[in-house]
Amino acid sequence: MTANDETVPAASQHFKENLAKIEALTLRLSEALSHKRAINPALEGPGADLYMKAGGSVLREMMEKPSKIVEAQVAYWGQAMTQYMEATEALRGGTLAPPADKGRPDRRFTNPLWDSHPYFNFVKQQYLIASDAVTDSLANLEGLDDVDRKRMEYFAKQIVDLMAPTNFLATNPDALERAVETEGESLVRGLENLVRDVEANKGDLVVTLADRDAFKLGENLATTEGSVVYRNRLFELIQYAPTTETVHKTPLLIFPPWINKYYVLDLKPANSLIKWIVDQGFTLFVVAWRNPDQSFADTGIEDYIEHGYLTAIEQVKAITGAPKLSAVGYCIAGTALSLTLALLHKRKDKSINSATFFTALTDFSDQGEFTAFLQDDFVDGIEAQCKADGVLSSYFMTRTFSFLRANDLIYQPAIRSYMLGERPPAFDLLYWNGDSTNLAGKMTVQYLRKLCQQNMFAKGGFELLGETLRIKDVRVPLMAIACETDHIAPWVASFNGISQMGAKEKTFVLAQSGHIAGIVNPPSKQKYGHYLSDAPIENHADWRAQATFEKESWWPQWGEWLAKKSGRFVTARPVGGPDHPVLCAAPGSYVLEKPEL
Repeated sequence: MTANDETVPAASQHFKENLAKIEALTLRLSEALSHKRAINPALEGPGADLYMKAGGSVLREMMEKPSKIVEAQVAYWGQAMTQYMEATEALRGGTLAPPADKGRPDRRFTNPLWDSHPYFNFVKQQYLIASDAVTDSLANLEGLDDVDRKRMEYFAKQIVDLMAPTNFLATNPDALERAVETEGESLVRGLENLVRDVEANKGDLVVTLADRDAFKLGENLATTEGSVVYRNRLFELIQYAPTTETVHKTPLLIFPPWINKYYVLDLKPANSLIKWIVDQGFTLFVVAWRNPDQSFADTGIEDYIEHGYLTAIEQVKAITGAPKLSAVGYCIAGTALSLTLALLHKRKDKSINSATFFTALTDFSDQGEFTAFLQDDFVDGIEAQCKADGVLSSYFMTRTFSFLRANDLIYQPAIRSYMLGERPPAFDLLYWNGDSTNLAGKMTVQYLRKLCQQNMFAKGGFELLGETLRIKDVRVPLMAIACETDHIAPWVASFNGISQMGAKEKTFVLAQSGHIAGIVNPPSKQKYGHYLSDAPIENHADWRAQATFEKESWWPQWGEWLAKKSGRFVTARPVGGPDHPVLCAAPGSYVLEKPEL
């Protein structure tokens, strides 16, 4: 018996084992999919009226400008057939090679086979030609208003991205190569990963972005020393232990967004904004919001302000004995901080000495990339879902944010996990991104209807807690940090809100990068810089034209500004006090909760 005779039975046995695993996994997948939740169809796609408008515009063009439609079709078929003929001609020459024109570059197609192999090159080029045709057709379609056009472009892009050949096993050279190399083992591991994700999400497919076993809060994430010194139904208040002998007299209170969890600001010591602030000599408090369950159905923005913001402010004053404090609001928490500041102004309450806004929106005139989701068809569906569940499940929030960057947050992770059979990476930021929260039902509807859709805070006034709150009533000295490539809170929209605030002293900083990386940008990394401008905060184009670039992180710039607002140095304060005993160590208990729905 030869060596080859010995390996054939072994390979055959290995193949049979993999087939048996696939059969068992397929049964598990079917069982898991049977538990998929019933979802309001309004949350699965736009209303029929959008399709009717788009279809009507196409029919109108066919009747009024038939030559335009014909030209578009001829252009598409001309490119597709030309590429087909070039590919055919190259093969007729007897060489297994693609045509000379390999097609435009695209970061999804990095495997050399996309350019060197005639089959994969043909598939790639035909896809790119077709996707360009779809994009161009929508861009040139007349008769749609700006909102409908943005929505159609968004949903068309979702279909185009979904149909990329990289997303299918038969047309993905990376997956096929890996399958051959591993004798199919990669496909078995990929199916195992798929079944794991579907089972973990009760029948819904949510791609795991990071290794869930690689991190544990309080051990290798959120490790800055601190203690919970107050707790109510909405939040835990964490006070961080001082690392300097003296601290600024005025304490600092950070309100993180309740859409995600606070520890994005305290991932690891090397990139922890929380640790950096403490090391600069500030007495720091951070609100850790509770992850809502059905009991939060009637919890509104007024509750977050009254029992969240105002309560936290009073607790910090009581613990430190300071008459005033500085406050930070990040993302939606910055929006709510602006409402709180307007309310305090109405009440003639001087508790806040200065305010900082991280990537916060207060004027929603420009809905940006969320335009697709902020129209009545989707918002009606969200409202119905909130009434049914009491909350907006984290599933919907995760899905929405992921589809804004589908290639990065859905398709590429899915390819690595399900086709290549790889374990998710041990990446702290992606772990945090997957540790999402539910949203209280009433608050969600108020935020979407009154702020995002009706823009009441910037236009007319937002009725809350017996007062009419207006953006001009934000009067305290402030600094706003916006991020250049932020797709969640675009910097121009953030600027426009800040420009309307009534504060006499305003500073605007434009950081490089996006919504998270632009904020979590430690000076030691020397990764992203920022822009400053002496121009008045009135017109964003003028401000940007006069801005100068600083290559280092914005943290030190903000630290200097904040220090000037925080008074003289005093002896470092102990954590808690007689009326505020330590309840538990940071990161607390609320951040660990994952309510079942």
